[in-house]
Amino acid sequence: MSAPIYDIAARLIDGSEGSLGDYAGKVMLIVNVASKCGLTPQYDGLEQLYATYRDRGLAVLGFPANDFSGQEPGTEAEIAAFCRSTYGVDFPMFAKVSVVGDDKAPLYRLLTEAGLRRTLSDTAKPGAVAKRDEPDVRWNFEKFLVNRQGEVVARFDPDVAPLDPMVVAAVEKELAE
Repeated sequence: MSAPIYDIAARLIDGSEGSLGDYAGKVMLIVNVASKCGLTPQYDGLEQLYATYRDRGLAVLGFPANDFSGQEPGTEAEIAAFCRSTYGVDFPMFAKVSVVGDDKAPLYRLLTEAGLRRTLSDTAKPGAVAKRDEPDVRWNFEKFLVNRQGEVVARFDPDVAPLDPMVVAAVEKELAE
């Protein structure tokens, strides 16, 4: 039986059609991204994580979202060009989606309904602590880890950097399964 996440359609940033089923059997790190956010430099860490682990089965998947203070205002072509030229992004990027609200994308409904508590950084701010158990995505660069069976197994607060030892350990654990 296929996990529900694999049935979700996801248009790539170049306009081609796809689905999360294209990543069945891989460990996925799904991240809502934005080009004009204070956390945008996390693209570097995401790309490093992808380059390090893609041959072992990690897929980093970027989903641009303009839900937080208009920090992803560009078109998909502009976003793709920015990511390539500024951060050398090679991991799969998808069309813009909404990650909160009434028009929340089906993928983000599934991810947030998994009910996982956010893992916070060691220096978590009071706002992050207060929202640790809230189901909605808190901000840009929230990270969801999905195992090879399509189950959401970890959730990392936006302030947790992609190369934080907690993220790396969780990725390595799932890749070893």
